[in-house]
Amino acid sequence: MRTGLGVDDLGDLLDQPLIAILATRRADDSIMLSPVWFEWHDGGINVWVPKPEGGKVGHVQRDPRVTVVVANSTWPYKGFELRGEATVSTDPDDFYGALRRTALRYSGQEAADRMVAEYAPGAVIRVEPGTIRAWDYEDEA
Repeated sequence: MRTGLGVDDLGDLLDQPLIAILATRRADDSIMLSPVWFEWHDGGINVWVPKPEGGKVGHVQRDPRVTVVVANSTWPYKGFELRGEATVSTDPDDFYGALRRTALRYSGQEAADRMVAEYAPGAVIRVEPGTIRAWDYEDEA
């Protein structure tokens, strides 16, 4: 297994419509793992959230330390972990931009148009790189 890789070493992994796992901290300091749509955008991870309060957003506002993991499930296995401090934006332009881009990637143009038209403004959780860990099994073939 190759380790010590960067984003550029992973090919199109972060462009694929994979489900990421976002880890946030609850008030009791236990970890909540949430499957999420994500985008690698401008050197960080964006996750849109339909409700701008409570849940993941509340966790991040209380404790911004988060981890995001993305991994494929086909050979050669590749993965990416990003640990860092998250911020929350409730700017409608940020929300609808992230919503449109991810919906387009995961579900296509029609679904993206419908979701942007139907969703009330939510929030975007932005994770800037702190520590990146990436791996692949390409050399194990």
